[in-house]
Amino acid sequence: MRHALIFAAGLGERMRPLTDHTPKPLLVAGGKPLIAWHLEKLAAIGVNYVVINTSHLAEQFPDALGDGSRWGLRIRYAYEGPTPLETGGGMLNALPLLGPQPFLAINGDIWTDLDFATLPAEPRGAAHLVMVDNPAHHPQGDFTLDAAGRLHDAGEPKLTFAGVGVYDASVLEGWQALATAGDPARPPRFALAPLLREAMRRGDIDGTHHRGAWTDVGTPERLADLDAQLR
Repeated sequence: MRHALIFAAGLGERMRPLTDHTPKPLLVAGGKPLIAWHLEKLAAIGVNYVVINTSHLAEQFPDALGDGSRWGLRIRYAYEGPTPLETGGGMLNALPLLGPQPFLAINGDIWTDLDFATLPAEPRGAAHLVMVDNPAHHPQGDFTLDAAGRLHDAGEPKLTFAGVGVYDASVLEGWQALATAGDPARPPRFALAPLLREAMRRGDIDGTHHRGAWTDVGTPERLADLDAQLR
């Protein structure tokens, strides 16, 4: 696993007014942008090539991060246009830059102490997802992890998807049925979750339960709390 994708294209609507002038992954916690924590961890495990999806205030990313050389990385930017393509469309849009091999994908607006070196180099099937205990703002969870390490859409107790996973490009098979109709010149826009659920029904998604620190930085209050913890 030498390539990684960071989702950084969201509008950050719940983070306003902070995101009126700064993309959410570039907001600072613990003295550095959220996305810089990911870049440091990726470089530490030997990832050398990172694709960053961008849309909202996209021009700020190369200004802030450059070509990645300060971390020993090579960064490429996959611009999605003025309207983000959601997780599935964003991944599909980035695939030509990522290449055919499995890749690690991370949400740009989370923070975690997860050691990325513990993740598999490639998934057993279509994807390997990191799960965490349900946070207060998402008590219903997302998926169930069984004793064999397989993930299921049904069942209890559910855990929350951490926004970290190792993917094979095959996870996107069948995306055409989900794509939003619109300008044919634009890349398609669709969510990844329905494809993950379909793959789970085939027994094609596994995962791990991370019991350490994890924050979905979805509100200014959570950003402030994280900043205080990291400092």
